[in-house]
Amino acid sequence: MEQMSARGCVLCQQGAKMVLFITGVCRRACWYCPLSRERKGQDRIFANEKEISSPEEAVVVAQLMSALGTGITGGEPLDRIERVVAFARVLKEAFGTGHHIHLYTSRAPGTDDLRNLAGLVDEIRMHPPAECWDHIRETEYRQAVCRARDMGFSVGFEVPALPKIGLLEAVLPDLDFLTINELEWGETNADEMRRRGFAPEDSIHNAVAGSRDWAAEISRHDKVRFCSSRFKDSVQLRERLLRIARNTARPFDEVTGDGTVVYGVVENEGGIPSAIREYGEDMFESRDGTIETAWWILVEERARIGGKKSVIERYPDRGMVVEVSPVP
Repeated sequence: MEQMSARGCVLCQQGAKMVLFITGVCRRACWYCPLSRERKGQDRIFANEKEISSPEEAVVVAQLMSALGTGITGGEPLDRIERVVAFARVLKEAFGTGHHIHLYTSRAPGTDDLRNLAGLVDEIRMHPPAECWDHIRETEYRQAVCRARDMGFSVGFEVPALPKIGLLEAVLPDLDFLTINELEWGETNADEMRRRGFAPEDSIHNAVAGSRDWAAEISRHDKVRFCSSRFKDSVQLRERLLRIARNTARPFDEVTGDGTVVYGVVENEGGIPSAIREYGEDMFESRDGTIETAWWILVEERARIGGKKSVIERYPDRGMVVEVSPVP
């Protein structure tokens, strides 16, 4: 089902794209939008999982993961086009013109918008709302596609796999690509999903039952790529975390195959225990009243180390804690 990939998709598969959430503001109210309550409708900026306020902060986040490109998303990025331009310009200046930037939008960008984005955004991914799919060739989206391609942008649609996704086959000749995302169940769209009779595929993943089947026929086209919910969770996210972990892990951090880091923490008010210090200064760090070290040192030397001891697994660069395991 994955015959072709746009440049943005290729870099996302490698985990090499920073996700720049430029705003949560959006004029549309698509019932299937999976955006979290933390971000939906909020005029906040995130680079990957880190909230930021300036383009320079975005550059730092991109450097931490050795990013080869950036995906600008929202909300509706074009509702904050001045912000998009400012961030994209700084990223291009920092990393060069080869730093690939793609932009998601639910609008059909006009000539003025495209002129502002020219030379900064390489690829535009439009999201025409589902209610216009049955007459897509007569919409402003098709006009915007032709306009953008004439101006040198790579242009495609990126939409969720809804029951009538096959209607978009009519516009494929005009597109460089069509990316179909498996429909996902989320905290903010769950009520609408239930109202329409949809259900999660299982109790573990966010995919909606039937979504993959709805996209099966059109996904045979060589311009179409189907992106499953599991692929995004298990491949894209993992590869991005691995890039960050390899750049930020300390000598005593263990990087897992999922891109998380594992280390030991001891709450010990008596200073650095000799059982830890003897492994060398690069094998421990004092932080916030605790001592962090290799998890295996904590386990092997636990009889010689006083205080409360735990093994921590978390996302890299002081990200979200995944698990805390006490060491007896």
